[in-house]
Amino acid sequence: MPAKEADGIKIDYDLPRSADFSATGRIRCGEQVCRIAVFQTRLTSVVRRAQKLRHKPIGNRRYSRLETCATQRRRARFLGAIWQSPAMQRLPIDQPNPGLERTRHQLRATGAKDEIQNPLRSGIHTRGYLPHVKREGASYFVTFRLADSLPKAVLLDFEREKAERLRRLQHSKSCGETINDSEEEIARDFARDIERYLDQGAGACHLRGPDIADVVANAMRHFHESRYVLHEWVVMPNHVHVIVWPMPNHLLSDILKSWKQFTSRRAKKILHLGEEPFWQPESYDHWIRNDEERARIVRYIRNNPVTAGLCARPEDWKWSSAYGPML
Repeated sequence: MPAKEADGIKIDYDLPRSADFSATGRIRCGEQVCRIAVFQTRLTSVVRRAQKLRHKPIGNRRYSRLETCATQRRRARFLGAIWQSPAMQRLPIDQPNPGLERTRHQLRATGAKDEIQNPLRSGIHTRGYLPHVKREGASYFVTFRLADSLPKAVLLDFEREKAERLRRLQHSKSCGETINDSEEEIARDFARDIERYLDQGAGACHLRGPDIADVVANAMRHFHESRYVLHEWVVMPNHVHVIVWPMPNHLLSDILKSWKQFTSRRAKKILHLGEEPFWQPESYDHWIRNDEERARIVRYIRNNPVTAGLCARPEDWKWSSAYGPML
């Protein structure tokens, strides 16, 4: 190859046809490699300078100060050709755009579907019994009870009384009459009636046994601060109360399902029970709205063993968050 000169550096690309492994041959090859490296470095520097100044006129030995370099002129011609192309011309308003229609068809065929809100995370859902209101990021007051703790006939009586009060309330509102009642009070009294009945110790009360109560308490504390946060909890002879905050990416329904499944298997094995249900299929959960409501529920959970006559002070009930520090 002939020799070339760039920026005052002469580079000879002619290499010997036969390999020369002597000391002199290695020195000559090294000099040629160094010259090529210097040339490439200088060429890279020139290209970078041209890229930085491509929007400004550049004085050069080949061009006058009023002219621009060839790179900028080629760029201007390229952009001009693009803007003058039919694809970039503005279409009239009344003329259909075939490209837009193709894009819409492709989005319908391959685009991601609209995200559907999960009612188990935020919204209202039901499993055929009680309505459940969920709000993402909220804490919940949850009650789940043994299968024989609340007979169906008793629950139907409570629900019939609740429905009658709601009917009278709606009738009074439609007639413009004032009545000393509200939907919040009706729901609160319904929950209180159920709690009073549960505190009477209805059913077999399997949770009264220390070994079964330990199984339930340890199951709830197992994933504390990894899947959820337990604020308050208590294990009663035939039901369980808990204030729980599900951590992100964890659903309250999944948490309750894991508690019930694990404790049911362990308790049936200890008690030598058959295939009959251990827990009620439906749990009661209430979204805690504010700090005042939370404080009231905390007092109720802590004093529940005292109210039921199981101990003299909340700190004396072993299977409660009031008993001592959570392990």
